[in-house]
Amino acid sequence: MKPRIVADLHNHSTFSDGELSPTEVVNLAAEKGFSAISITDHDTLAGVEEGLETGIKAGIEVIPGVELTLRLKRPEFVGSLHLLIYFQPTLLKNPDFSKAIQALFATGRGAALVRDRVAAINHHFGPDSATATPGKTLTLKKELTVTEIEKLGNNITRRHFARVLSENHQLDKSQVKEIIANQSPAYLPSGIDMEKLSPLRRKFPLLIFLAHPAAGSFPPPSHYREVLPPWPIVKKLLPEFTAPEPICIDGLEIEYPGHREIDKQELNTLAAELNLLTSGGSDGHDLGERPYAVCGIGKKDFTRFKQRYEDLH
Repeated sequence: MKPRIVADLHNHSTFSDGELSPTEVVNLAAEKGFSAISITDHDTLAGVEEGLETGIKAGIEVIPGVELTLRLKRPEFVGSLHLLIYFQPTLLKNPDFSKAIQALFATGRGAALVRDRVAAINHHFGPDSATATPGKTLTLKKELTVTEIEKLGNNITRRHFARVLSENHQLDKSQVKEIIANQSPAYLPSGIDMEKLSPLRRKFPLLIFLAHPAAGSFPPPSHYREVLPPWPIVKKLLPEFTAPEPICIDGLEIEYPGHREIDKQELNTLAAELNLLTSGGSDGHDLGERPYAVCGIGKKDFTRFKQRYEDLH
């Protein structure tokens, strides 16, 4: 029997690409009887304050967090990996921290990346792209525009591109994947270079976890798999995350809807060998395909997490 979920440490709100507001995410977790919840929107802290205020009212601990996107360019993998970063609420009142982390976010996403991605998609798949990509089989009937992408929010992710290509350009899932997957000639990775996190890591007390390490090996079709690299590639990259520089993670996210039992077993063994903490969460985005409040960690893992978390000063 699985241990009862005590803490769900991975969720997205309307401040990135989630369907529920921070208030709704926190209240749902409280209704489920969880002891703690974390709002970990993509590359933004905009929803954390609301989550903290709701947690006080609902009687549930809210742990501030963010899911940071890393840009990797390696022979074995070109694309993005994600880190879950947790910190004490007091850091939100620290102007130096706010300035530093906002500057970090700005290097990985934003309007410039959206414009570049739209231009790349039109170059390779737009109506005038006949000679841009030899051998391609898909051509958009009309150009993709920055306006239709940015209309969906202020913190654009690949999920927003997928929605526009599906709804506005009538593409099916396989066609959308052909355009925005890592293997696409139009693909431009989002995120920051790993080395840019080092100054923040050295200056401020943080807990950093490698998010959903094995989700890229989940059998298709899977909304959790997305375009993440398969576990063998992540495992090959793992020494870069456990070395003293540039990051040195504190733990691995193991309890995750897109992890198989065989993956969890191997990840737990690795965590023990490397003396890493273990975490988990729903990666909640919506009420259907990627639901909230379905995954997390039990009392034992959360106690270890909290011991390290309370030591952050």
